[in-house]
Amino acid sequence: MSKYIIFKAENASTEQWKKMILAHTGACTDILAEHYDSSKRPLPQPGYRLKEYHRIEQFVDPKFPGASTHSRVGDWEVSRVEEYVPDLPVAEFETIVICYCRYAPITSPLEPLPEIQVSQQLQEA
Repeated sequence: MSKYIIFKAENASTEQWKKMILAHTGACTDILAEHYDSSKRPLPQPGYRLKEYHRIEQFVDPKFPGASTHSRVGDWEVSRVEEYVPDLPVAEFETIVICYCRYAPITSPLEPLPEIQVSQQLQEA
């Protein structure tokens, strides 16, 4: 089942809007994240929190200088979920899901991400 999942901010304050700027245009957006999911995992439910990714300089792998090094459970929490099923027989997605999120700051530890693995085929290319 192919799902297009959109995480959207609900009732963001001025300070939160400053953090929600598109890198490539500088425009503000209320879309926090988009996921394309073809797994059979259940949809996010209220209470689910997005992960945040961080790059800590002292842990950067020189082979992947722009990659994130750590993650944490984030401050945006899903408050409600809407699911839309297209009625077209040839729709690109079987379902489109909008997860409305509220800003609910928490203190969560930074966790190191696993080392990036490169397959042998990519190394030879």
